[in-house]
Amino acid sequence: MFVDKVQVVVKAGDGGNGVVSFRHEKYVDKGGPDGGDGGKGGDIVFVASQNQNTLATFRYHKELKSEPGQAGSKRRKHGKSGADLVILVPVGTVVLSENDEILADLASDDQQAVLANGGNGGFGNAHFVSSRRQAPRIAEKGEPGDKLTLTLELKMIADVGLVGLPNAGKSTLLASLSNARPEIADYPFTTLTPNLGVVDVDNSTSLLFADIPGLIEGASKGKGLGDDFLRHVERTSVLLHLIDIYQDTAAAYKTIQKELKDYSVDLTKRPEIVVLNKIDGVEPAVVKQKLAELRQAVPNRTPIVAISAASKDGVPSLLRKLKSLVSKQRQVKT
Repeated sequence: MFVDKVQVVVKAGDGGNGVVSFRHEKYVDKGGPDGGDGGKGGDIVFVASQNQNTLATFRYHKELKSEPGQAGSKRRKHGKSGADLVILVPVGTVVLSENDEILADLASDDQQAVLANGGNGGFGNAHFVSSRRQAPRIAEKGEPGDKLTLTLELKMIADVGLVGLPNAGKSTLLASLSNARPEIADYPFTTLTPNLGVVDVDNSTSLLFADIPGLIEGASKGKGLGDDFLRHVERTSVLLHLIDIYQDTAAAYKTIQKELKDYSVDLTKRPEIVVLNKIDGVEPAVVKQKLAELRQAVPNRTPIVAISAASKDGVPSLLRKLKSLVSKQRQVKT
């Protein structure tokens, strides 16, 4: 099951208590205090892993605890520190506080962040010996570990994000190009979760495609599937805006552009290629007319391509354009 947003409670380990102890050895008079310090509590560490692709693990495991530190013991023995709890999350996971403050943005494989610190151990009575206090009978309790309520949000990291109105053909295109198997049907909102697929281009380059569920007017404000999946567009290098040739193409383009612009992050600034789909079912003259209508709505420097996702007509040329655009974006990021 694909889950891209969960709330969890994390509790770092408490520090171990210091102890009050005195040496009791035969023939040693007034051996003195020898109580050891408590061990440190374990931290909560989040680590991004490319082997994870969903937050579903946390749906039924919402409270995460690390080990507490152990108490000190006699002969100044230090208590054992508690083990850190290492939590694997998908690459692209953002960790937010209760106030929606970003605490960690785990955008690369093996990136890690300590989100909750374990408590320090308390001092044993051996720690409090002084010239004036030869036999202290006091010891400290361990400090409590941090306890936080966190929200985990997964924002997919992909080279190409497929956007468009429902039934534009995004799932069909992804299925025809990769090993992804999204659900395909002739009704709106067939795709209810984002799908990822690796697409090979000329046997030399691989691009990661993300099929974002169909958006509608008002999606940025929560209508339809809402903006739950727009967050995945934030990470993509290039947008592929797919438009059904049987729709009012100019209106379809403007609708999605408005939702991308109205989102909390203006996504219209992403490089994009506009793709007119399903040309296999219409005459060439109609394709030419639809392209002309679309050009009136699309910025001049934005490329427009006509394809058929079902028959793959025009798809090789499209992939080469995407390869070039993604390559430029990668260079910008580096």
